[in-house]
Formats: sequence, C-alpha cells, structure tokens
Amino acid sequence: MATTSENTDTFNYPGMERWKGRVAIVTGASAGIGYELSKRLVQLGVVVVGCARNIAAIESLSQELSRSGGKLVAMKCDVRKEEDILSMMSAIKSQFGGADICVNNAGLNNSATLLSGTTEKWREMMEVNVLGLCIMTREFIKQLRERNVDDGHVFFINSLAGHHAVAAFGSSFYSGTKFAVTALTEGLRKELRDIKSNIKITAVSPGIVATEFGPRLMGMANPKEAVKTAYDQFGFPVLQPEDIANCVLYALSTPPRMQIHDILVRPTQQPASL
Repeated sequence: MATTSENTDTFNYPGMERWKGRVAIVTGASAGIGYELSKRLVQLGVVVVGCARNIAAIESLSQELSRSGGKLVAMKCDVRKEEDILSMMSAIKSQFGGADICVNNAGLNNSATLLSGTTEKWREMMEVNVLGLCIMTREFIKQLRERNVDDGHVFFINSLAGHHAVAAFGSSFYSGTKFAVTALTEGLRKELRDIKSNIKITAVSPGIVATEFGPRLMGMANPKEAVKTAYDQFGFPVLQPEDIANCVLYALSTPPRMQIHDILVRPTQQPASL
C-alpha cells in the first residue's frame, strides 16, 4: 500500500524497487508534469532521459539531482519531427542499450477553434498530441521487442478533455486530439494482447493542473511567472504536478498481473464543464 511521508504530498511505492537502474523516457520534461515526474523517478533510482525542444531546465535539474539514486540525461527532441525521435532512440540505444519505460507527456493546446483556427495550428496539435505520441510509442516498443524485454510500460498523459468534449479556451480541436489518445490507449492494449505481450499501457487523464500549460492557454504574457496566480480564478484548489507524477508511480508499482488502464483525476471541486 502507498504511504505518505511526513510533511509531503508525495508517496512511496514499494513496487518501484524493480525499476531501479532501468531507463525511462519522459517527453516534455522541461516543465510541469514531465519535470516533476523526471525528478521523482531519478530520486527513486531510475535513469531518466528527459527530452524537450528546450533542454536548459532539464540540464539544470540534472545537476541538482547529481547525488540522487538515479540519473537524469537531457536530450533535445521535438516530437513533431520523426527524425528527432529516431535520432533520440538511437542515442538511447547507444548509451544505455535501450529504455524500459516511456512516458508520452508532451502536449499542446494552441486555442485554435473549429470555426476560426488555422490549418497550421490544427496540424501542430495533431503532430504533437497524436502523431508524435504514436511514433514515439512505436519506436519504444520496437526496441523493447528487439531486446526481448517483456515488462516495459508505456504511458499516455491524456486529459479529461479526451473523455468529454471541452470548448472552453478554444479547446474543441484539442479535445478531439485527446479523444484520439483515449482510443489509441485501448487500441494499443488490444494490439499488445494479440501478440501475447506483457508490456503495459496506462493513460493518465488529468483535469486542471497548476503548470505553465494553463497560463499559455489563457494568453498570459509570462506563463512561468503566472503559474502561482493564474489558477486563482477557478476558486478551488487545482491539482499539482506531483499529483499526476504519483499516478504514474502507482501504475509503475503494480505487479505484472495488474494493468491500470486509465486514471481519471480531477480537482475535488472541478466542475463537469471543465
């Protein structure tokens, strides 16, 4: 059972011990959920390849975690570009032999509505939220099977917007991409089952989380600086990045016989319309 340590909001999962020394890929690791998850995994002894378009924050975190049980390695990768993904996977193979966990965390909502959004902005959301996720997952599972590793774990950081249509902040098309991720989660589970693979697939679908994602969506000039105040307008406590990181850690800690398919997590007072 998960237990909390005194004066913290994080959990300790005994089942995580089997991942010590193994390799995880976390996309979108430079901020928010990806940043917090990378930190927690390294603290638990995992070697994390944190990737993003801008890796300065990941490199800084790597130095902070230099005395932790694991290791954080920053790799530049734009998930919109297949060549970037292939290059990164090749580098991981060369440096570490391969990866055992893949967290598809990178996501984009650029507020392009269905009535007035540009094709370019729609395409960008599809490339990040759907195609990039699929290419990364395909290449990750390919290298697992080449290595005869049958206990890997794939994560899709989805959204509640992938379970009910959301139009707020111009999110209709974004919601459509996340509905696609919901379908892909079940599709991948069935494909893995059909080949009798024990590789797991888990989606985590958060509601409102206090990251730079929201301020960017609301058009705030300095998203990083606005995180502390941007969510006050909702009038209730929103989720924190560590809440979503803990969902991933819980799924990772489960025994081989048990697969967490999708975790829907929202702030206690979040209305159904958001």
